Amino acid sequence: MTVYIIADIKVTDDKWVPAYAASVHDLVHKHGGRYLARSGNVKTLEGKPLETSLIALMAFPSAAAAEAFTSDPLYAPYIAARQSGSESRFQLIDNTDLAGTIPYLPKAA
Repeated sequence: MTVYIIADIKVTDDKWVPAYAASVHDLVHKHGGRYLARSGNVKTLEGKPLETSLIALMAFPSAAAAEAFTSDPLYAPYIAARQSGSESRFQLIDNTDLAGTIPYLPKAA
């Protein structure tokens, strides 16, 4: 089942960004993932805007693959650098429909 990581990041010190941006996509690919977006063009359409500098959306073939990416020892130094220079929230969602009314999505359990 396809899962997605939504990374919502508020950069507080951008020193980590160049190395992270140049290298982390290889680790995402290593675990079967791919970026769907990695953008700073964030526009709030509804609700109170968050202080977001960028949002990354990544797709993985399974929750296990996404979790293998986030726990990869090669990723650890990039995590530490990102966490020291940002406020970050990573969320994992699957491709199900909670209401079960969208025919092309599996119904959530």
